[in-house]
Amino acid sequence: MQPSAGREGTVQAPTFEHVAARRFSRRAVLAAGAGAVTAGAIGVWPRAALGQEVSAATPPAAPAAPAVTAMPLLTELADDVAVADGHVVDVVVRWGDALFADAPAFDPAAQTAAAQARQFGYNCDYVAFLPHEGSADRGVLVVNHEYVNPEIMFPANASGAPTDEQLRIEMQAHGASVVEIARGGDGRWTVVRDSTLNRRLTAETPMAITGPAAGDPRLRTGDDPDGRTVRGTLNNCAGGTTPWGTILSSEENFQKYFAHLAASDDGSAGPDARVHKRYGMLAESDFGWERIDPRFDAEREPHEAFRFGWIVEFDPFDPESVPRKRTALGRFRHEGAATTVAKGGQLVLYSGDDDRFEYVYKFVTRRPYVSGGAAANADLLDDGTLLAARFQPDGTGEWLALEHGAPGLTAADGFTTQADVVIDARSAADALGATKMDRPEDIEVSPTTGRVYLALTNNNNRGLEGFPPSDPANPRKANKFGHVIELTEDDGDHAGRRFHWEILLLCGDPADPETYFAGFDKSHVSAIASPDNLTFDAAGNLWIATDGQPDTLGIRDGLYVVPTDGPRRGAVRQFLSSVPGSEVTGPCFSPDGTALFVAIQHPGEGGTFEAPASRWPDGDGPPRPSVIAVRRIGGGRVGPQGAAASMAATASTAGPDMASPATGSAGAATAAPGAAATATAPGDEPRPGSESQERPRSGVIGVRVVLAGAVAALVAALARRRARARPGDGEADRSD
Repeated sequence: MQPSAGREGTVQAPTFEHVAARRFSRRAVLAAGAGAVTAGAIGVWPRAALGQEVSAATPPAAPAAPAVTAMPLLTELADDVAVADGHVVDVVVRWGDALFADAPAFDPAAQTAAAQARQFGYNCDYVAFLPHEGSADRGVLVVNHEYVNPEIMFPANASGAPTDEQLRIEMQAHGASVVEIARGGDGRWTVVRDSTLNRRLTAETPMAITGPAAGDPRLRTGDDPDGRTVRGTLNNCAGGTTPWGTILSSEENFQKYFAHLAASDDGSAGPDARVHKRYGMLAESDFGWERIDPRFDAEREPHEAFRFGWIVEFDPFDPESVPRKRTALGRFRHEGAATTVAKGGQLVLYSGDDDRFEYVYKFVTRRPYVSGGAAANADLLDDGTLLAARFQPDGTGEWLALEHGAPGLTAADGFTTQADVVIDARSAADALGATKMDRPEDIEVSPTTGRVYLALTNNNNRGLEGFPPSDPANPRKANKFGHVIELTEDDGDHAGRRFHWEILLLCGDPADPETYFAGFDKSHVSAIASPDNLTFDAAGNLWIATDGQPDTLGIRDGLYVVPTDGPRRGAVRQFLSSVPGSEVTGPCFSPDGTALFVAIQHPGEGGTFEAPASRWPDGDGPPRPSVIAVRRIGGGRVGPQGAAASMAATASTAGPDMASPATGSAGAATAAPGAAATATAPGDEPRPGSESQERPRSGVIGVRVVLAGAVAALVAALARRRARARPGDGEADRSD
């Protein structure tokens, strides 16, 4: 179906129910509705192997993960991370930990900006581990720091407003940390405090601007009249690595940092105001930094905001290198930067725009990647084609090139140069009719099949009055649970322009008939909602971190694993449950699979410094966002194994006080406090029928959603708020 005209137009498509009725086989219908959820059945690990079934045309798979035995649902701990039995959690690095030999010890009652600049930052998100000099026991940990929770970080002031020094601390707590870590003989990872590789990137770090927008008038400011250098990086969410070993850090919700924006509803204030409005910028900032730094005051520096919303590339092994904002990759609320090498050698990068009704993008370099490290590919990401995805109702799709001069992207359309296209990538994608998605967050490429997986976190506004309706790629009205899409590039060529797609998961309570788990028996899966960050293990199993389950399922956010091939395709199982008020981010395996690094972001959010909702991980003082390492007791790869282990909650400091297990299913059995859930006995678990396990062929969406009727009520607003005791603050749009 052709897109409607206009930048604000929405691609209209038949409803998902109509498409499903026309396209899906009876087998798919049966698979989607297989089984009701029974008490005690949710969350068990199946006995059979997490098998791999890869065609000859795909890359060879790593050995399949071993068979697993049945496990009950994780039991939430009172104030600790719970993990599958047979594993243990170690805290590797926490907010405020000293990263340099001369850095001061953390003192939350006497924190300073100078101290924070030498310490690990706040709210960790993306995590990457890069071995150092080929060692399995030593490497560089790179961690993004997305935003801050001042109400938890600082004691309340009598005035109710933050001090100037507290604002400076917040600026130093943003950005990223580069930390060398080493594994000891006991299996624990610790910070190498005197490492020459340790580094902080903050809201003050000088960075270069490269690519088509470098030097553009809209990137010029009083401090930088050339428009080619910028101070700092903001709201660094997910990210990625390149084949040459550099880090790609994604700037997401930059719009929250700028104040005094004067834009009229009709755009008469000029093209800059129209672009600012398209990116959700408001009259007031969330953080109040404009009080101490005029670049965050849009009246005084109207162009500063255009210098954020990019992907930042930097070399974690060269602390003197200058980070670069790669403008060819487009400006939007970037979530993730997954890379892969195409058949022709070009580097391909996938990224989502994390907002309701925004787009999925990819970038294909003009030249091929060459071996030789960062120097040999120093400018590779400055020249290429930015594309946005259009998902067709028949399970096919196309990548639309956002190139100046193409129909809809000419001077007559308001795009005079390629700089205009990348600075306002959202409007460029609007003009070409890309598909508006339900908050596209992380995107990852399977290392065993080459298929691409998209996490769509949620979209409570989908289908409501005044908003775009549901469509085949976003099939649920008021989608509060989110879903995962599997995308296969035609001919296995990631640089190509066409693809096939299908829905892998429609998340939620398995008892809900609108949920779907790739056809797997829903009585043997875990409840899951709000998929956010993704990663893969060596066997090709997809790991999903969540952000929003307390608001939808009434359980804490966690980490889940699901096979994407074989008879257990779609068998979602919970592996980790987080602490109160937090989300789980940045899952990352060490190359040998013996360590799983995970970030615990905003623990205790919803509390205050004086009345914390969590004191994790120290047990006293304010909660501290941290990176943990999960390891198998006795050694070996992290994840499901053949041992008859239960999902009893274990943690590094687990105590006897344990919360009820989280079933996510109304009426499902729960254990009393202090008791673990009961496992299904080995041999008692019914094996799902083979008919429901057949994997749909490429090009078939593979899901039949049984819609019980129109959704009768609006979804309640998310309970979680970024509470801020500051004058003029309003509700925060939680899009991170």
